[in-house]
Amino acid sequence: MVGTSGGGQNIALIDANNFYVSCERVFNPGLWQRPVVVLSNNDGCAVARSNEVKALGVKMGEPWFRLRTLARQHGIIALSSNYALYADMSQRMMTLLGRFSPRQEIYSIDECFLALDIHDNVTQVGQTIRQEVANWLGLPVGVGIAATKTLAKLANHCAKKRPVYAGVCNFNTMDMDDLEHLMSQIDVAEVWGVGARGSERLHAMGVTNVLALRRADVHRLRKRFSVVMGRIILELNGISCLSLETVTPPRKQIQSSRSFAVPVYEPQELAEALLTFMRRGVRRLRQQGLLAGAMHLFIQTNPFREREPHYCQGVTLPLPSPTDDELQLARLVRQGLDRIYRAGYAYHRAGILLTALERATGQQDDLFADPVARQKNKALMDTLDTLRQRFGRDIIHVAGEGVCHRWAGKSANRSPRYTTNWKELPVVQAG
Repeated sequence: MVGTSGGGQNIALIDANNFYVSCERVFNPGLWQRPVVVLSNNDGCAVARSNEVKALGVKMGEPWFRLRTLARQHGIIALSSNYALYADMSQRMMTLLGRFSPRQEIYSIDECFLALDIHDNVTQVGQTIRQEVANWLGLPVGVGIAATKTLAKLANHCAKKRPVYAGVCNFNTMDMDDLEHLMSQIDVAEVWGVGARGSERLHAMGVTNVLALRRADVHRLRKRFSVVMGRIILELNGISCLSLETVTPPRKQIQSSRSFAVPVYEPQELAEALLTFMRRGVRRLRQQGLLAGAMHLFIQTNPFREREPHYCQGVTLPLPSPTDDELQLARLVRQGLDRIYRAGYAYHRAGILLTALERATGQQDDLFADPVARQKNKALMDTLDTLRQRFGRDIIHVAGEGVCHRWAGKSANRSPRYTTNWKELPVVQAG
């Protein structure tokens, strides 16, 4: 059980508040205390919401076209997603947080776990973390500290939702009665790993809050749900089942997909889009030193257009041997599209998924492959990487991608890439 003296591990979960919106506010102070949403690719759905927008009842993933009336009524500012800015700010934040501990697990673009056992006053360290991230980057963060990762996530939720903790909630220093009283006030849906469906089933069983789940019979719920639920209960009781992953494991898949700015009907335009997505996926594949053993393609119409015929289809294409050769994958894109394309539909979205990923180092060569051709292909791919790194990722591509992309997504309200593009640096005028 979790004690009252702070014994055991001190695991911190640091999470940036409304990360995409906060990144925008760093460079545009006029957005502070204003209702702001950041939209997904093609300005489709809300993927980040300021607290002011959340207070209006706007849900994550809400389509923008449904919010236009509400936006006019309340002055909601909608921004196109600026992923180059967000990724760079994330890297800066993670680098800064890594200074506080040699054991860091980067969990997502805006949150990471830190082992803080090397520090004495851990709560004060949490406040220092908040202050330094705010001073250096202008980002507000919450800090949750506890004996396990699941409890740390829950403590972080309390740090951000309850002003009494001033942004840092440390379960390890709480009196047991106070901790359990706090847990009794938190819906079980807030527990990391429970999910919407899991919380519905737990509510039906009478397990409605975190304390009830903490006190539930581990063996009974493991049978009713899964071994994951058993681990969640143990973690809520201070028994660590999830270690810090200080070395990021290889990704299981890489996806590159987009919604189109306008309906696409012709296979040539679909091929252009899929080849572009493939190249972007391979770029990430090579950056991470991985090879793909298979590629999945998919195309689909707009499910929100109920009066139009709907079609959604995909195909998985295995590779003779794992590869990161975009020319080989480009040929597969053509083959796969021929198998799934159907004429007469207004296609709204397409994408590729690189799967069966494995490390490029230690890869066993194909016994029947031509070693000379393989070396030439590797040299070509390395040359393309060098050119794109020096002159931009779109400087060279296969001819099938085309030049003018009518289907390219909209980003009418994208902010400048302040930290990654020389031409878009902020300009300060002298008075």
